[in-house]
Amino acid sequence: MKLIDLSIPLEDGLPSDPEGQIPHILYYNHKDTAAEMAARFEGCSAADLDNLGWAVEGLYLCTHSGTHMDAPYHYYPTMNNGERAWTIDEVPLDWFIGEGLKMDFSDKPDGYKIMVKDLEEYFARVGVMPGPGNIVLLQTGNDKLWGKPEYMLGGAGMSAEATRWLLDRGVRVVGTDGWSWDVPLPLEGKEFARDHDPSIIWEAHRVGKECGYCHIEKLAHLDQLPVTGYTIICLPVSIKAASAGWVRVVAVIHEDGERLFS
Repeated sequence: MKLIDLSIPLEDGLPSDPEGQIPHILYYNHKDTAAEMAARFEGCSAADLDNLGWAVEGLYLCTHSGTHMDAPYHYYPTMNNGERAWTIDEVPLDWFIGEGLKMDFSDKPDGYKIMVKDLEEYFARVGVMPGPGNIVLLQTGNDKLWGKPEYMLGGAGMSAEATRWLLDRGVRVVGTDGWSWDVPLPLEGKEFARDHDPSIIWEAHRVGKECGYCHIEKLAHLDQLPVTGYTIICLPVSIKAASAGWVRVVAVIHEDGERLFS
């Protein structure tokens, strides 16, 4: 089998998030920690350890740094028309392993809002329809801007109606190589300033009020995937009562008709 990593690594100081959400990593090398490590052992000195301790890092992150899985609680306090929304540690694990299905809208301009007609035309063209258990991934091509401020402005995004269309077919986990499952927030802001319609703000996220679902943001390398023929594994880090968890997303490409699970 072939594995494709669909995640981006956490890096220090990259300006692809708003100020306050940019990750910061403190690196402590072996020389930095020699005295600390020696102090853990009575009578030990740094010299006894060749002046080399352990390598360790300290991180400042938010739960939405890097490739991450959003829980229903991120979108609204309730889901499924009134139930308490799940936090990331409460979402069933079986949601996070499923047959992948890619939507390629990388030909659309930045800020394009994907509607139901776009989905219907796309899935009719590729000859497959999403259904229960599918993990549906949106390729916009925006991962090419990773590491730059423009990343937050790039790529197409999903409308509320298109998100609802997927959920009505039993899909519960989706993902995007964009900064947001919605149209980029600054562009939604321009639409709101023009029309003063609050329903368009975070419209795709807010569909979670009606039907609980999760989405992955900041994916990468979706251009390496076919439309179908692979299993997605996207188990998030379990953080108590949190709105999201970091996730290493892997596509397991099927070869010669094999399946990861029978």
